[in-house]
Formats: sequence, C-alpha cells, structure tokens
Amino acid sequence: MPGLTADQVTAFLDEPGHLMRLGTNGTDGVPRVVPIWFIHEFGAMWFTPRAKSAWFADLRADPSVCCTVDESEGAMRKVVARGRAELVHDVGADDVWRDQYRRIACRYTPTTFADAYLEDTVEEPRGLYRLDLTTADVATWRMPVRGENRLAVWGRQYYHDGR
Repeated sequence: MPGLTADQVTAFLDEPGHLMRLGTNGTDGVPRVVPIWFIHEFGAMWFTPRAKSAWFADLRADPSVCCTVDESEGAMRKVVARGRAELVHDVGADDVWRDQYRRIACRYTPTTFADAYLEDTVEEPRGLYRLDLTTADVATWRMPVRGENRLAVWGRQYYHDGR
C-alpha cells in the first residue's frame, strides 16, 4: 500500500482548500465528525472551535481526536492523525492569535472575504487547538503511480493470505 513521504504529507496539508474532518468523542456518548477549516503550521494541525459549538464541548471533556484530510480524485491522498488535541488558547484570548485565524480563513476564501468574515465575527469567541503531528499516530495512503503495482492499494494486514 503506497503511503506519503514526510515531504509529501507537508505539501498535501499545506495545499489550500482541503477540509479536515475532525472526529471527537461526543459528550452524549455518540461520536461526532465535523468538516472544519484548519492550517498546518509548526508540525501541527491547528483548528478553531467557536465557543458554543458542540465539538468544543466534546474537546473540553475528552481531547482525544481523529483527524482526516483527504481527496477523492487524482492520487486520492489521505492523511489520518489520531492523538490528543491541545487547547493552546481558550476563549477570550482571540486577539492573541487572530493573525493565525486570518491565515486559516485565507486558505479557504479570498482575502477580502476572510477579512470581512473576521470583522463580522470578531465578537464571537473561539478557542485555538492544535494536534501535534510529531506525537500523533499518523497514517497516510495514496493510489499507486506509474511503475508501481496497481493492485497494491491494501495494506498487508487486510489480506488473509499474508501477502
């Protein structure tokens, strides 16, 4: 099963437009998965729940997460990271990290829209979390490229015959 090199993971996570699907342990005992904006900086994935979002409550109760960033065309690259999210800035400290939030918004929208969005929501507090990829359990996958076995899309652990 082909995976991504460290450089390929960085390049993929740095490409604008990919959503992260964040999985949390719901406070009601039911898992929750939300598609969210993120940014990959300083060896971590950074994301920002609004103060009243259900998944912020989930993270406060249990910081265990599973994050997936993937694409459904081309090489169909996938990065899955499991670990414990760290609350870097709690609500009320938004001014300290607003530039980072602007960089997140600019990954998904034109700069003029991102600035308007930030201005319109400046009174809505957020927290800032990060998942450190150096301590997370990270798995990657991609489709085979020319010259590789086209059928090598499964890991050995999935085969009963021990290939």
